[in-house]
Amino acid sequence: MPRAGLSRAAVVDTALSLVDEGGVDSVTLAAVAQRAGVATPSLYRHVASLGELRRLLALRVLDEVTDLAAEAVMGRSGDDAVAALMTAYRRYVQAHPNRYAIMPQQPLTDPLLVASGERLMSVLLAVLRHYDLSGTDAVHAARRLRAAVHGFVSLEAAGGFGLPEDLDDSFASLIDMVTASLHTSARVSGGTPS
Repeated sequence: MPRAGLSRAAVVDTALSLVDEGGVDSVTLAAVAQRAGVATPSLYRHVASLGELRRLLALRVLDEVTDLAAEAVMGRSGDDAVAALMTAYRRYVQAHPNRYAIMPQQPLTDPLLVASGERLMSVLLAVLRHYDLSGTDAVHAARRLRAAVHGFVSLEAAGGFGLPEDLDDSFASLIDMVTASLHTSARVSGGTPS
């Protein structure tokens, strides 16, 4: 019988605390069991393997990022929504750099992650509707936005910006660059942002 209070969600919570402290490589079934105060075989009542646990961690992180993105853009549109989305994404990575390292880069290939991946994409595409982008144009715009914010936050989290100029100023400039590209895409595709 599983230990009282131990559930799949509690196992994921425990593993996330290990990720926060030491990165994804610190997550082993033995380490999770020790932190949870159970014998390692007890975890198999909640997760089938370390691989499954890592997929569950990826799902949790994807859901956290999606929830923050959706909350950030609620009631906003256009450039304001893009800025809010990018800023929320950056703040998540600043607060949880080790968690972000397990963010799935292609969630649509894993049946466990598909629904959450589609939910994040729907938030992004909703933001892009302001620019009258659809179909292929919206996909290209979404990829540019994702690449820009992912590149910046990944470099920042890794300490990759060594020059003394203010990172907030650089990020604001990145937001301006992304929104300008969205306006250009809208003009080229024949749409006009409302």
